[in-house]
Amino acid sequence: MNAFEIEIPIGKITGLRQGEAGAPKVLALHGWLDNAASFVPMAPHLRDLDLVAVDLPGHGSSAHLPLGVAYTFELAVLNVLDIADALGWTEFHLLGHSMGAGIASLVAASAPERVLSLVCIEALGGLAEDAGNTAQRMRESVASSRAMATRSLRVFPDIAPAIKARMVANSLSEPTARLLVERGLKTVPGGFQWRTDQRLTVPTWLRPVDAQIEDVLAHIDCPTQVIFATPAQPYLPDDVRQRYVAQLKQGSLALFEGTHHLHMEMPADIASVIMRTFENTEPNP
Repeated sequence: MNAFEIEIPIGKITGLRQGEAGAPKVLALHGWLDNAASFVPMAPHLRDLDLVAVDLPGHGSSAHLPLGVAYTFELAVLNVLDIADALGWTEFHLLGHSMGAGIASLVAASAPERVLSLVCIEALGGLAEDAGNTAQRMRESVASSRAMATRSLRVFPDIAPAIKARMVANSLSEPTARLLVERGLKTVPGGFQWRTDQRLTVPTWLRPVDAQIEDVLAHIDCPTQVIFATPAQPYLPDDVRQRYVAQLKQGSLALFEGTHHLHMEMPADIASVIMRTFENTEPNP
């Protein structure tokens, strides 16, 4: 994949791209605190696509949001549409992992005329919250945001500890963790620091309730392929994700034994499912 950058209203967006004009246009969105390298292992198996994997705002080498502007899913949807506009894409396919899959779901529901088909890996729609936790979540968000001003980023003397941290946190193999870490670090005096905007670690101010997520999913018009690893992640139990998939008008579900980053650890298997989805999708009338 080749490096590229474009400009959108919030600033520079960087990423990786492969493919030729005329191939199905696929915009790939990575997970929380990851970056465009998330899709590098699958790239050799997705040769017949015009594949654009971006560093979402605040990630990789893309611009951080201005101070005073919060990272929200509403803004993320607008950023994705701005990216498509900058690429000159009127219609496109969406591929998302984890947070990126949640964002992709929201784009498909809110701008259905733009999205030809959707592949969601390890997330769908978003994470729900009980209404009774609203005030507590707000308090946690405010406290974390206020504390951010005095928090300093860790400096790694070399990249090995950072790779080890990602391996432990996400059950990643060393080569997979290395891909994400090498793209996610910057050189500073004394070693390396994460490029990622630390404000992304602030707890979300508000999350939707379960019924709102179901309504979003019920209004995704395009063919949607959902891919989940088994066993399920604690934050999205199997009964919940099965119920979410059932809301889709044209939904299909594929399950694989694996970890949260299964698209990186078993790329050929996941890519085969993705290719079937994109190849069988007709353009919008």
